[in-house]
Amino acid sequence: MSAFRYLLAFCVFCVCPTLSWSQDYPVKPIRLVVPFPPGGSVDMTARMVGQMLTDKLGQPVLIENRSGASGNIGMDFVAKSAPDGYTLLMAPAALSANGHLYRKIAFDPRTAFAPITRVADQPNVLIVNPRLGVKSVEELIALARQKPGELTYGSAGPGSAQHIAAEVFTAQAGVKMLHVPYKGGAPALADLVGGQIDLMFETSPTAVPFVQSKKLVALGVTTQQRLSNLPDVPAISEAGLRGYESYAWIGMAAPAGTPPAIVQKLNALVSQAIHGELNARLKEISLIPVGDTTADYASFLAKDYASYGVIVKEAKISLD
Repeated sequence: MSAFRYLLAFCVFCVCPTLSWSQDYPVKPIRLVVPFPPGGSVDMTARMVGQMLTDKLGQPVLIENRSGASGNIGMDFVAKSAPDGYTLLMAPAALSANGHLYRKIAFDPRTAFAPITRVADQPNVLIVNPRLGVKSVEELIALARQKPGELTYGSAGPGSAQHIAAEVFTAQAGVKMLHVPYKGGAPALADLVGGQIDLMFETSPTAVPFVQSKKLVALGVTTQQRLSNLPDVPAISEAGLRGYESYAWIGMAAPAGTPPAIVQKLNALVSQAIHGELNARLKEISLIPVGDTTADYASFLAKDYASYGVIVKEAKISLD
């Protein structure tokens, strides 16, 4: 056999098993890890996507909640899993934030994962207690300037999406407000309804029912785009603070080194569903569907990681 034919045969031998493996994927159940407890928006999204993939792939997609350390425990588990497409991550915005919030983290968020797709953006909603007496972003900024350091805002804890959104707001508006951190968004929301704090930036799936029931007043959403189920509530950027934007997101990723053919297969299925049968369901829970390419998601992650670095440094936030 000539050297050329030997080399050709060797290449075919090496490539064909990989192609066949990718084409046959999956041949066993897939584990989709949610790095938070059941019940939140990341978990709800994972269950939607998991059921869709179960139906289309013919193999069960099992949701596994591995919570703790602001998502680090679940993310680290996936990062260290075999890169074979059978352990996937329902990635939260903490993937961008935690590398800056924690001085010691067991994985590098920038290199530990193969991006699949950004499923949806999750705005926060700027909500206030009706007794505060403000009905617009401009009125809130004016009041904060009249009472520097007196208005109180709650959050799910230091470094949470709610906290980050408020830090960006106060910095851009040039106002000072007092941060009251809670252990989770639920107790903060309860105190907001009860009047113990004045306002907060709450995740859209949680905030919308309180606005619709008129227990709280929504002044704006933190994305450039309005929410479909709060169509009369403006984006903060169009309601008095030009250029403002701060939101969480939910994506999918696999361990770094996962075969590109598997990543692309998952991207095609998930992004198609996001633009199809999952679109209305995501909007129903106050998310903004995205469904981008792997390249676009990777570019977004790099920019988001850098953006969080600036915010966390300027706000001097640390969780360890």
